[in-house]
Formats: sequence, C-alpha cells, structure tokens
Amino acid sequence: MNIKREEHKLGLIGYPLGHTFSPSYFSTKFEELDMSDSEYLAYPIESIEDVNEVFKKGVNGINVTIPYKEKVIPFLDELSSEAFEIGAVNTIKIRDGRRVGYNTDAYGFEMSLKNLLGDAKVERALVLGTGGASKAIKYVLNKMDIEFTFVSRNEPYLTYSALDENIIDQNKLIINTTPLGMYPNVEECPEIPYPALTEKHFLYDLVYNPEKTLFLKMGELQGSSIKNGYEMLILQAEKSWEIWNQH
Repeated sequence: MNIKREEHKLGLIGYPLGHTFSPSYFSTKFEELDMSDSEYLAYPIESIEDVNEVFKKGVNGINVTIPYKEKVIPFLDELSSEAFEIGAVNTIKIRDGRRVGYNTDAYGFEMSLKNLLGDAKVERALVLGTGGASKAIKYVLNKMDIEFTFVSRNEPYLTYSALDENIIDQNKLIINTTPLGMYPNVEECPEIPYPALTEKHFLYDLVYNPEKTLFLKMGELQGSSIKNGYEMLILQAEKSWEIWNQH
C-alpha cells in the first residue's frame, strides 16, 4: 500500500463538540511526524448544512461524529462499500474536489472486539441502543456471524423491561452503544438484570470516559470480561489516517 505523508488540513464535525479525542490525538501525531504545517481543527456545526462552510476552508480530510454520521451522506459524491452498507460515515476524504465517505468505526470495533473475545466463540449478542452508533456494530456482528438482538426503551425492539435471566443467559455478549454512563453522568447505566451475568459473559461499552462505566463495573462484579471503547477509538482514528494518506 502506497502511503505518502503529506501536509494535511483536517477537521472534525459534530455538535456539540466539547473535549473531544481527535484534535489532540492528531496534533500529537503531527508533532511526532514533524508535520508542522498540518492542522486538525474541531468544527462544531449546529446544522449539517454548515458542512459546506467547512468544505470551503480547504480541508482534505474530515472526521464525522454525532449527530451527523448519517446526515452528512447527501453532501458526499461517493461512499465506500462499507459506508454504503452501514449507512453511516465517520471519515471523509477530499481529493480534487471529490468527497468520498468511509466508515472506520466498523474496522475499529471489529479489531477491538476480537481482542476482547480471544478464542471464545460467542453465538448471540444483545446490542443496547438503536441509534447511529449501533449501525457499525450491526455490520460487524453480521460479518462475524454473531446473531444479535437490539434492545431499546421502545417497541418494536426488545425492551429493557422484557430482559430476564434466560435472555441474558442466551446472549453471552452485551454491547452498550448508548451514551448512558458517559462522563459526567457516571452514575447511569443501562437497566439490564446484572445479577444474571456470569464469568462467561463479555461486556463491551462504546463509552471510554470514564474508563470503567457503571455498566462495566456491574459486569466485572459478576466475573464478566469487560472492555471500553478507547481501543476502538484509536483503531478507527488510525484507519482514518491511513485512508487520508492513500494515493
């Protein structure tokens, strides 16, 4: 693969954008690679239509976070096969005025999940939440041939109130794609029957701040294997970087 380190003007769109991971991560990368002319800026846009103003700034790469991973698609010229199938974009590459959307969340989640599971064979999973973040998770679980059920507060999905010991026993992998438990609301967690968890269960939380959410703590108390979303974040960022540098 031909990867050429060239100067970059990169950015992140989303709203709101408080303390976000990407700007500091890529600024550190620029320092390490002695790319002093490169920049990575946060662009908190209140409406997806404002992305056109970001494009006008001459950026050649953009990361996309909530709530625009789906809404940005009509503003692009092309989608990678993964982004098309997932229906969500978190990385945009701009070359010669052409905007191509990718999804590196799926790659990050797949690699990170495989690291958590190791040699364990998991047949069924519960996916907590049905928002935009769940789309890449669905794609990866299908790819890994793991059956899954979405859990939501509302029908037609399986509801939290319907969860019982039997369902928890049948689903050895539970993935939280909701923001429940994210800082500063660290006392919140999805309402699942935690006492039904065992040492054979795996809990994955897309949240990475705090490092150990209440969801993960409750699973750990039952002996379950746990993991937060930080590794996924690093992996998807590195995949974005690879895409921006491909020729």
